[in-house]
Amino acid sequence: MGRKSVIPYALYRAEGYVSAALANKSTGLSEEDVELLWSAIINMFENDHSAARGKMCMRKLYVFKHENILGNCPSHILFGKIKVEEKSDAIPRAFDDYEICVDRDMPAGVELVEKI
Repeated sequence: MGRKSVIPYALYRAEGYVSAALANKSTGLSEEDVELLWSAIINMFENDHSAARGKMCMRKLYVFKHENILGNCPSHILFGKIKVEEKSDAIPRAFDDYEICVDRDMPAGVELVEKI
């Protein structure tokens, strides 16, 4: 039945941005809108299961919140504070086969919020 390749397990990492300066200038994005965005990201696979995607689900969501509208720290420094490492040399087959390492020591003016 078909010739689809199967990957037994994969862990994807995505990075994204919300521009407070642009939101204030042109879109009118509110704090409630941002919270709705986080909720949508957390639940994005729950109502859209498919045989092609298997059991995709959101495992972690970290948000860096800045005091300054233009940001208090460059994004590459903040994204570097979250690392994903395999726990052993065995081929990963589950989320528990990975270790999420988070450096919680944030620069001044930045708060790390763990949504899930």
